[in-house]
Amino acid sequence: MAALWILIGVLAITAGTLSAELPLRANGIELTLEPLITGGFHLVLTTGDVRTVYGHIGRTLYSPFTSEDIEGGVLVHIGSANLTVRTVRDDAADARGIKIKWDSYEPLRFEDCFDFGSKHWYAGPMQIDQIYPIEGAQQNYSAYVSKETDNGAIVERYWLNSAGEYIYVNPQVPLFVDYYLIQPNHICFGAQQAAPYSSRRNHTELSYDFWLLADVKKAHKHAVAHYLGKPSGLPDFRMVQHPIWSTWAQYSQNITEEKVLEYAQQIVDYGFNNSQLEIDDLWETCYGTLEVDTNKFPNLTNLVEEVKALGFRVTIWVHPFINNNCEEIYTEALNNGYLVLDEAGTAAANWWNPNGSIPGLVDFTKPAAAEWWYRRVNNLIDTYGIDSIKFDAGESSFSPQIPVQEGDIDLHPHNIVDAYVRTCARFGDMVEVRAGFRTQDLPIFVRMVDRDSIWGLNNGLPTIVTTTIQMNLNGYPLVLPDMIGGNGFNLNHPQADLPSKELFIRWVQANTFLPAMQYSFAPWNFDNETVEISKKFTELHAEYAEVIYAAMQAAVDDGSPVNPPLWWLDPSDQEALTIWDEYLLGENILVAPVFREGITVRDVYLPTGRWFDQGDPEKVREGPIWIRNYPAPIGVLPYFVRDPDTVPDSASDPFLSVVLIVLGLAVVFNLR
Repeated sequence: MAALWILIGVLAITAGTLSAELPLRANGIELTLEPLITGGFHLVLTTGDVRTVYGHIGRTLYSPFTSEDIEGGVLVHIGSANLTVRTVRDDAADARGIKIKWDSYEPLRFEDCFDFGSKHWYAGPMQIDQIYPIEGAQQNYSAYVSKETDNGAIVERYWLNSAGEYIYVNPQVPLFVDYYLIQPNHICFGAQQAAPYSSRRNHTELSYDFWLLADVKKAHKHAVAHYLGKPSGLPDFRMVQHPIWSTWAQYSQNITEEKVLEYAQQIVDYGFNNSQLEIDDLWETCYGTLEVDTNKFPNLTNLVEEVKALGFRVTIWVHPFINNNCEEIYTEALNNGYLVLDEAGTAAANWWNPNGSIPGLVDFTKPAAAEWWYRRVNNLIDTYGIDSIKFDAGESSFSPQIPVQEGDIDLHPHNIVDAYVRTCARFGDMVEVRAGFRTQDLPIFVRMVDRDSIWGLNNGLPTIVTTTIQMNLNGYPLVLPDMIGGNGFNLNHPQADLPSKELFIRWVQANTFLPAMQYSFAPWNFDNETVEISKKFTELHAEYAEVIYAAMQAAVDDGSPVNPPLWWLDPSDQEALTIWDEYLLGENILVAPVFREGITVRDVYLPTGRWFDQGDPEKVREGPIWIRNYPAPIGVLPYFVRDPDTVPDSASDPFLSVVLIVLGLAVVFNLR
């Protein structure tokens, strides 16, 4: 080690700045890049006598290296790779950051690992086992792309921790991610030219920004402002106020005019309000024709009119695929170059409804293809008087592999996710999508991937909350939860079954203070008690619709989560940092659903403030406090409304200053 330091020498670096010149010295804190004999460097934070290793960067690189100072940082040459480290500051947010970039024109594999430490970590990918906080989650080394497997529809490249630090990996990186497997208790970021990333890239890059702020809330606000973005508007209010009713779980693909009309009449007869009624899979003659199967729907125009006469709006399910047995539309799309091709020139995509065919996927990265598909969907709407669309799929993994796409090759394979979702958004504020990548700005609902009709964190009821938080912390606060009671059809799941009465009711309750309620399995499938309890909480949701919409407006205004985790109220509250089975609506409503079968009491944690039990000013609780064994029989949802007069001052303690030393090259920056 000593020899390495002698070879490097000591060179002065001037730190980069976002707003002002940096001071020459700070308060005894150093961040150091230390070379390792085994390859790469340790990233180390030293405060007085306390030395903390943040991680190991450049783990796969073993060559000798040289360095030179550049504006704002240092450039290190190690074999055929270049490492750039720059420091930046954001005075307005009291934030300091480090920008790290590996780059090579050789097909190298870069690998940087960061220690989870004893901190709690948030955001990251949507997963089947949606664990919160995520330091307990599993993510084996794999391509970090929007994909069907592991529910990976939302995979923004953002990780946040309880110390007020966050990492954002740039979108052009051919990113692979791992928790624990490569290095225990670490998150590892890899970059390599390997599937599903294009083999036609001319370089390999691993670049990301690491920011330090005063607390986790300030850190997330900074990430929203500089990386994630926020919605540009709001979806349709009636979708918030009253339930969406879908044919999917109730009837699966066995839908007909008679069943749709019967379902609509039952909803009305049982006294439920509605936002809209959705005709789901399978209404087409063949997947991708966008032509109505007249054996099932002899007169769809008349059906739509009858359902509207009952007070509904009518929506229909649409996807981006064309199966190759759907002639003549498949041949038209293929011959016109409207389908995604792989690098070998074939159009063999994949999805869950191939029906013995080989599906094609419309290439939304080609404007002509996107416009052709848009006009066909719009014609469907105009022909039958349909109000809006439920758009399905959109994940990049459905493309033929490795896909060829229009646009910046370094943004493959996510170009098509962005292009598809933005095409869907052209249909207005009543649409819903289920995938996204850097599309947080769109003013539409993003639907949670299907849940299973089970109790556990393995894609069951509790993941309604943990996934909502995950989506909010990735910049998607306009969350449409999955259907109440779950999918019910995942027979490959060892616990799979139709929802029980108890599971269904607890699901209704858990949805009550989320942005929207979506029914498919009907409450009257069970008994009158289920109907009455479901109606009670559906009406409670409607009573709070203006409050929910105000929280959604706050998301548009400043990027605040609609349903934040509990630490949003007090980032210094150690209890709040790990609670996964409660959530907030805005900053003044706390919800603690029951997530365990057969349980009629639960413990509830209330953060700082004066809280009204069930919104009743006569039942006051002062937080922070644990309420043990709160009574929650089958008809009760524990929730609390905070007295806004008790909201504390949000000012935080001054944060510390930091010195960055890169390879013995002093870089000083102040965190004040």
